[in-house]
Amino acid sequence: QVQLVESGGGLVQPGGSLRLSCAASGSIFSIYAMDWYRQAPGKQRERVARITSGGNTNYTDSVKGRFTISRDNAKNTVYLQMNSLKPEDTAVYYCHARLTPLGTSRVEDYWGQGTQVTVSS
Repeated sequence: QVQLVESGGGLVQPGGSLRLSCAASGSIFSIYAMDWYRQAPGKQRERVARITSGGNTNYTDSVKGRFTISRDNAKNTVYLQMNSLKPEDTAVYYCHARLTPLGTSRVEDYWGQGTQVTVSS
């Protein structure tokens, strides 16, 4: 059984930094793209950043230059370094992975449980 477990959320002042981590565990054959999404109260979930298995990245415009996504393929872990945080970054952040479980040929989507990020003075 595959699980994604996030950590690193919390309360931070405007201008501060946080680093989110998401580790995939279980019987995994291969992980393709990994993403960070966020959902603020009353808003739709939006993709914040994506990283492919080859290391290509893209970001939503509002976080470009402030957030950096990276991954450690040996650890099946994706990170999101968030700098210069703003109150509008407040949301629940979700990790997503598209992967093939061991012993199958299916490509499946998995989500973490979410971690709260609050930016406030």
